[in-house]
Amino acid sequence: MSIFDAARSPRLEAQRHETVRQAALNIGEVLSELKDEFPRVTASKIRFLEDKGLIIPQRTSAGYRKYSSSDVSRLRFILSVQRDQYLPLKVIKDHLDAVDRGEAPEALPGGAPAAPQLVNSDMAEAVERKTRLVSLSELQGLSGASDELVDELLKFGLVEAQGGLFDSNCIKVTKSAVLLASHGVEPRHLRQFRTAADREFSLIETIVGNEMRKPEVSARARAAEEAQEISRQCLEIHEALVQRAISQLDR
Repeated sequence: MSIFDAARSPRLEAQRHETVRQAALNIGEVLSELKDEFPRVTASKIRFLEDKGLIIPQRTSAGYRKYSSSDVSRLRFILSVQRDQYLPLKVIKDHLDAVDRGEAPEALPGGAPAAPQLVNSDMAEAVERKTRLVSLSELQGLSGASDELVDELLKFGLVEAQGGLFDSNCIKVTKSAVLLASHGVEPRHLRQFRTAADREFSLIETIVGNEMRKPEVSARARAAEEAQEISRQCLEIHEALVQRAISQLDR
């Protein structure tokens, strides 16, 4: 048997899949891996980094996240650079995107080491889809939204175009609006979320606004991270309060 035949052997292929399966970690196991070096990292922080396209874990058929050893290494790099260099996530992401494309980006400020290539092409494509701006027709294709629904979302300030293009947040809002429409919820009913978001942002700006306006990159990076943490905790409270109210419906 040649080495090529061996590579295609069903037994060896099954062993390979078993090794991959065993190596896949859930988010709790990832936190255990990182807790000694990063005691303040939380599941919400990891999900936030995913939301920003810095890491794209695989998903099971049931939708559960599974993290490979490369994912953990990538997380360790991101968290280290944030902690030690106070760099904004955008700077870190731009660096990692260049590495993922096979380029050799310039060293990060502060002498941070270049990250190894830690994602495959499928994951890199997923990152690109999550971060690039899309046209109106693409927005509708991705979400299934009608012209009327998008017009209403624009009217009530729930989505905003940038030079005729829409970002990933607009895609999320539009997808959710489509699903809510099937329950009879119209965009005009969602105005309260825009109002609540504006109030939350005002709170965050009151706390970190002065730091965000400082010229030092490190000060702005720390402020941005603090702002994201405040936002995450506000969302946690909101979800907990809504879930508590829902749990009382059948009492």
